[in-house]
Amino acid sequence: MTVRRDEQGTIVLQGYCPVDDTETLFQFLRATPAATVDWTECSRLHTAIVQLLLAARPHFTGPCGDSLATRLFFS
Repeated sequence: MTVRRDEQGTIVLQGYCPVDDTETLFQFLRATPAATVDWTECSRLHTAIVQLLLAARPHFTGPCGDSLATRLFFS
């Protein structure tokens, strides 16, 4: 799975985050609205993941690993 929680409760996005991980990410964000998202290790975000992150507006740790998503949506 490319969406998980670490020991501190941070939501971590790793590698390619496909559409199938959108529901998991939604559940994590819904359970903890003030959660931090570490996306430094993601290599590619599906647009459904991007839309969810844009809507939820969580606090992010570090730069996004998906340079295209950063340029298009988060700059």
